[in-house]
Amino acid sequence: MERVAVAGTVKMASASLISSSDECDSVINDSFVGQSNPSSATPVVADKESNCVLHGPTNPMVTPLLTDMYQFTMAYAYWKAGKHLDRAVFDLLHRKNPFGGEYTVFAGLEECLRFAAKFHFKETEINYLRTLMPARCEEGFFVYLKSLDCSDVEIYAIPEGSVVFPRIPFIRVEGPLLVVQLLETTFLNLVNYASLVATNASRYRHVAGKSKCLLEFGLRRAQGPDGGISASKYCYIGGFDGTSNVDAGRRFGIPVRGTHSHAFVSSFMSFDEIREKALPSKDGSCICDDFLGLVLHWRCRLQAVESLRGIFSETNDSELAAFISYALSFPTEFQALVDTYDVRRSGVPNFCAVALALSELGYKALGIRLDSGDLAYLSIEARKMFRVLEEEFGVPGFGNFIITASNDITEGTLDALNKQGHEIDAFGIGTHLVTCYTQPALGCVYKLVEIKDQPRMKLSEEIEKVTIPCKKQCFRLYGNEGLESGYCADILSVSQRELLLCLKRLRGYINAICLETQMYHKRLCQHWNRSERGANNSWLPCDLTTCVV
Repeated sequence: MERVAVAGTVKMASASLISSSDECDSVINDSFVGQSNPSSATPVVADKESNCVLHGPTNPMVTPLLTDMYQFTMAYAYWKAGKHLDRAVFDLLHRKNPFGGEYTVFAGLEECLRFAAKFHFKETEINYLRTLMPARCEEGFFVYLKSLDCSDVEIYAIPEGSVVFPRIPFIRVEGPLLVVQLLETTFLNLVNYASLVATNASRYRHVAGKSKCLLEFGLRRAQGPDGGISASKYCYIGGFDGTSNVDAGRRFGIPVRGTHSHAFVSSFMSFDEIREKALPSKDGSCICDDFLGLVLHWRCRLQAVESLRGIFSETNDSELAAFISYALSFPTEFQALVDTYDVRRSGVPNFCAVALALSELGYKALGIRLDSGDLAYLSIEARKMFRVLEEEFGVPGFGNFIITASNDITEGTLDALNKQGHEIDAFGIGTHLVTCYTQPALGCVYKLVEIKDQPRMKLSEEIEKVTIPCKKQCFRLYGNEGLESGYCADILSVSQRELLLCLKRLRGYINAICLETQMYHKRLCQHWNRSERGANNSWLPCDLTTCVV
């Protein structure tokens, strides 16, 4: 397997990951290491001359003690038997794609590398282990742990954000048996949920389409703080455009979005609560001393529009007061939640009155958010109103306001909306996305495949649990004309000429013989080795190369 460096700071996504076997080429060709941008999917290629320094894990709770007890009992037994330095190879892989789908998006690599780069036992951690292990354990074992690190460990991995199929290892770990065994539980913990939620996010992206904006709103429903932070990061890798999670934005550079809630709207009771009513024009050429009056003027004009008569006649004044107050605070980013009272008879008309007043001063409102009701119908009705007013008052772009929808949206919701027809431009998705409601775990495993250059294999009466022995290389094959000819198959091989397993067109595994052909392949592996990178754990990013078998 070729030694290439792993990318450093990870912000990747697939703009359109397809789950249908008939669209297999799109699955593979759209998966890349690059920043999420569904409207212009272009891989980000790292500068090969720059050094990327690895810091510790994002979560300070990720320490060598974040593991199962049997890892330490095995570690002691290895040390006692003198096997602790035997060179071992482990594969981290999944056996079955999640959600009944046909692909998995690999995520969590960066956190695994951060953990390995800073792997070291503190004195307090070793003292705690002494209280757990039997009293007869020799002191030399704890002395050995104190000096243990991953300086002799090599990690090979598929690039984070890539589409991967069952049995293809996400990560291959090579090194002294004891230390690579101790990495097992932590690596599985860091990869399982990350890959699960990234895959879930990519499925939402596929159903919604490339043109829609997808925002992750799941923090309040996530499984604790770490679940919320992880979900934001890996939904972004899976193809979402942004998050409501402010801390995730700070940590990972993910775009942060948010406006206001129903509480803000219902907190206002009258126009008397609007204390500051002046608003300068966008170009600064004048100041509107009574923005409230300007909005009320536009509301009267709306009520006089013949084609909308009966719809705009009654609106909620307290809701309008809330919208005015918010617009005065954010005139360039005014977006209103319009379903606190009545979407068609109050929310949308009040938004339009404020938006027209802002337009007179040179500002452009952003749009509305729907959080309840028949989202397809309400979005269509709102768009009709916007277009009628654009034609009535000659305001360019008024019919193109962004309509955002939320409210417990699932894959099924998106599919139903597509079939019904709708005018929604963006979706805020939370609970079902971050909790992976339809499948709570991915089920990755970490299996020994080689020790002291000897292949090892786990047998089982369950065929799915039989492991594939040997240290393997992973390749993605394309047609005779290279990448442009489309995806053919994934293969696992001991060498470039000795084929072990072939996964073809997502339809299952076949045994095959590797012939002398001009079939192009793409190596799916990257490499990290701390000892080669120096004390600062820096590493050189490198893009994958395409070559000929």
